[in-house]
Amino acid sequence: MKEFELEKRRIVIGGVAIAIVVIYIIRLFTLQLLSDDYKRNADSNAFLKKIEFPSRGAITDRHGELLVYNQPAYDVMVIMNEESGKLDTLEFCRALGITKEFFIQRMKDIKDRSKNPGYSRFTQQLFMSQLSEKEFSVFYEKIFRFPGFYVQKRSIRQYNYPYAAHVLGDVGEVSPRDIEEDDYYSPGDYAGKLGVERFYEKQLRGQKGVQILLRDAHGRIQGRYKNGEYDTKPIAGKDLTLSIDLKLQALGERLMQGKIGSIVAIEPSTGEILCMVSSPTYDPRNMVGRQRGKGHQLLQKDARKPLLNRSIMGQYPPGSTFKTSQALTFLNEGIITPQTAYSCHRGFVFRGLRVGCHGHPSPLSLVPAISTSCNGYFCWGFYDMMSDRDRYKNVQQAMNIWRDYMVSMGFGYKLGVDLPGEKRGLIPNAEFYDRAYKNSWNGLTVISISIGQGEVNLTPLQIANLGATIANRGYYYVPHVVRKVQGEALDTTFTRRHYTKASKQAYEWVVMGMRSSVLGGTCRAANRSDYAVCGKTGTAQNRGRDHSVFMGFAPMDNPKIAIAVYVENGGFGAQFGVPIGALMMEQYIKGELSKGSQARATYFQNRHISYDYIYKK
Repeated sequence: MKEFELEKRRIVIGGVAIAIVVIYIIRLFTLQLLSDDYKRNADSNAFLKKIEFPSRGAITDRHGELLVYNQPAYDVMVIMNEESGKLDTLEFCRALGITKEFFIQRMKDIKDRSKNPGYSRFTQQLFMSQLSEKEFSVFYEKIFRFPGFYVQKRSIRQYNYPYAAHVLGDVGEVSPRDIEEDDYYSPGDYAGKLGVERFYEKQLRGQKGVQILLRDAHGRIQGRYKNGEYDTKPIAGKDLTLSIDLKLQALGERLMQGKIGSIVAIEPSTGEILCMVSSPTYDPRNMVGRQRGKGHQLLQKDARKPLLNRSIMGQYPPGSTFKTSQALTFLNEGIITPQTAYSCHRGFVFRGLRVGCHGHPSPLSLVPAISTSCNGYFCWGFYDMMSDRDRYKNVQQAMNIWRDYMVSMGFGYKLGVDLPGEKRGLIPNAEFYDRAYKNSWNGLTVISISIGQGEVNLTPLQIANLGATIANRGYYYVPHVVRKVQGEALDTTFTRRHYTKASKQAYEWVVMGMRSSVLGGTCRAANRSDYAVCGKTGTAQNRGRDHSVFMGFAPMDNPKIAIAVYVENGGFGAQFGVPIGALMMEQYIKGELSKGSQARATYFQNRHISYDYIYKK
């Protein structure tokens, strides 16, 4: 019995000994072959990998005017493994012009992996960013006293003008999500946050370079490792040429002062966006350097939302500008002919329903209906389409065919502009109304969408694109703000024509209606003797004062510019939309405003709209 127990003990002890040996072997294998901790420690003692940041691509307008460029800046980096712990904190803080509390908190944040997921005590970590030349000079004189701290040169964005903030965007420090999604970035790096700076980030940022520097046992730099044999040079980012016309953009922002809304102008023959104004706006020059965070916070708190790019994010009822799309649909589907006349008794009146309209001759055919912006005409056309059982088996089929026309014109979905944050607007379909009315609805139920009200919502970009499509008599290019990327062909997304479902002949009739509107209808204020303007007003109903809308293009037969103006709570389309649109077209076509137009521009610049009843101070 005793011999059995002894034998059992030997087995147990032997098993424990073998297990300990196996654990040691596995640990040694892991440390020597699988883990790079010791190698990194040794390498960090011998080498310093210094990142060389590339120059970010410059941005110019369509005429080569420099909008965005780079200025030198300096980051203070720290390697925690080398920071001695005997740092003269007060002298360090004085050299950088910071407080001791800031220093303590910053060092704590660097080590916090929840805030700094890429933290390693062996690699450089960002301590403080974007020192100016003056700040750098003061600090660099004393840097030898601060072991573990280094200075890294990089560049900071500078914006030449106070215009086009929503188009240009800005650059800020990368977030943990940016680092997680793209291994190009490390903590403390910078990337585009808004506008083209974000959309074209990969083209603008270039490629980082690396210098491998050799250090002695005291951490002093001894020179390049193997004379730079393993160094890589940074590759500069690509320059961008925008389609924006700076002078036109500046005029648009001037005209929209004291107003909320948007102006979008497009070159119909290319889809290039000539200006994109969102008001209120802000000065992009205030969104650079270490002050960016503070500036961004102030803009976020503003009730008028100046950070919102209303041109692509604002979703509005298009009002009577939408009647042009209805005319095209009714003509193409055979619901009307250009000679079809409808009566308007101060509006559409049928079966107890009334949609009001202003006074004008009645009955009237298509061209004068567009010219006078007759609500009754387009309500009757829509009702006839929804009720036509010879063409459509039910109202659902009629509605979905109507929807297909709208989608072909660029409504209801994102157009695909090369800017982040574009909204799609809303074009309802039969399923939408089946859910809303439990399958019990007809053309009268939803009649308001025929005049750009009700559930229909478009962005100002989509309204401007409607103008460009009519100018082209039936096709459009996806609107875009970048005209050229250095060394690259423009993406075919922006060079391919998109044809609508309506015929060219249908478009010719709508052009005649828009021309008539300028000659003697609701757009008379846009008429010129030196070039032919085509236009359509919109007065979009709103809970408060109506929105003022204008959509048009010029010249009629060789269009250079299509434009949409949307002024929130501006009243009738002729009050703000038409005169502002006319001034913008003159500026682009003629290259400058006449003396009389300059006076009108000053008048509208100073004509502010009170929004206090909406945005309480």
